[in-house]
Amino acid sequence: MERRTLMKTLIAGLGASALPLSSVVWAQDTQPGTGNNEKPFSYAWLKGYARDLAAHPYISHEGELPQSLKQISWDDYQAIRFREDHALWADSESAFQAQLFHLGLYFQSPVTIHEVIDGKATELRYNPDFFDYEGEQPLGDLPGNLGYAGFRLHYHTNFSLDLAAFLGASYFRAVGSEMQYGMSARGLAIDTAVEGDEEFPRFSAFWLEKPQPGSQVIRVWALLDSPSTTGAYAFVLDPGSNMVMDVDVALYPRTEIKRAGIAPLTSMYQVGENDRRMDYDWRPEIHDSDGLAMLSGTGEWLWRPLENPAHLRFNSFTDNNPKGFGLLQRDRNFDHYQDDGVFYERRPSVWVEPKGEWGNGSIDLVEIPTVDETFDNIVAFWHPEQPLQPEQEYLFSYRLHWGERAPVSPRELATVQATRTGLGGVIGQKREYFSWRFAVDFAGGVLDMLGGDAEVEAVISASRGEVEITSARPLSAINGYRAMFDLVPGNSEEPINIRMYLRLGDEPLTETWAYQYTPPPASERKLY
Repeated sequence: MERRTLMKTLIAGLGASALPLSSVVWAQDTQPGTGNNEKPFSYAWLKGYARDLAAHPYISHEGELPQSLKQISWDDYQAIRFREDHALWADSESAFQAQLFHLGLYFQSPVTIHEVIDGKATELRYNPDFFDYEGEQPLGDLPGNLGYAGFRLHYHTNFSLDLAAFLGASYFRAVGSEMQYGMSARGLAIDTAVEGDEEFPRFSAFWLEKPQPGSQVIRVWALLDSPSTTGAYAFVLDPGSNMVMDVDVALYPRTEIKRAGIAPLTSMYQVGENDRRMDYDWRPEIHDSDGLAMLSGTGEWLWRPLENPAHLRFNSFTDNNPKGFGLLQRDRNFDHYQDDGVFYERRPSVWVEPKGEWGNGSIDLVEIPTVDETFDNIVAFWHPEQPLQPEQEYLFSYRLHWGERAPVSPRELATVQATRTGLGGVIGQKREYFSWRFAVDFAGGVLDMLGGDAEVEAVISASRGEVEITSARPLSAINGYRAMFDLVPGNSEEPINIRMYLRLGDEPLTETWAYQYTPPPASERKLY
């Protein structure tokens, strides 16, 4: 199961990676500054190589690095810094620059990185002169085939700030105009939230194409490798108010993959207005994302608020040819977080826009208990209905949008602004039984155009239990509406799935709010 064991490790620019391609594809005998290791390169070649590699057993090269890097302390590892004057393309007219990350400490699987110019790829051999080191522990003589841990990209508007980073397994992240890192994406998820260990495929090699002068996009390719599959990935990064990434994927399974996660997103949710289970921190809310948004193949908009559950929680939203989904940070109010160090209100949302038809499957959401913000405990991805089979090719294309707002939203429908929950019942009256109150705020669409006498109705369905004390009334503070109801769960502690939207007559006014409520044990159902 996925856990982040260091506080915002990837934000700090660290990561783990995979097997060195040069040992299996382009055996090199050159040292830095000598010889010429230039080879033809294309995405078609990469797909062919990934297909051929899938016919051979997976070989892990984790930990194949000098003891001085394995045993390096945290402080000494932080003291290894890439020299900005050695950034790739720093001496050119390119709008982009690339910096490399050093191996060591937790990051012990080398990644091979290449530069591509005019269809020719050259391996970037390890060079100690690329780094400054101010640590106390000697690193010793490091070999020329050491490799790197990953890379990050900078943009000409501010070469001191990261634009994107590919670091750790198949993780990568990017920023929009806020220039603020937050959640991550991955190349592929395998066996997430099932019995047994989750498998984490790794990008074992990258190819970075030198942008032409004046070009505002950059192309990156990656080779994915794991015990279950290989894959070829092509990325086109287009910075803007939203960072747009076009992603093309070709997968070649080694074994049957029953639980594959396509376009997986990873985020953190500890506490928010609808979930105060871990509310012991001085900050009111702590999360990178506050909900999963979905646009189904039929055009239905859904919003599922995130939670930090007491036990692992898995939800699956069946669909056919989804039009999009994403983990969003809708709440952009600093006052709701009060964190002037990491600025959660600036964290980017990420929207997945499928290209072509993805067929039958489900958008799956995994919520893992976390005690603090150092764990990434939220995962969302597309799960194809049919298992991926060996000796087959599977192609997926999609677009990722990183930024403050998703590129699409309900045109005429209001969206959920906040979800709050608490003890149900009527104030001043003795409670004879346990119930739980839900208050959901909607704004946007045509809600602010409705007259005070509009007969707006909350349409609510629950998988079990009894819904009571239902209301939907204007909320002038947000130019919208607040829907409220109590749920009487009965004696069972099994989760209850709830859906709600507002309508006027037969016309829906809002997106659909979807929630899963787990009643507390009978011994904890206080009536006060």
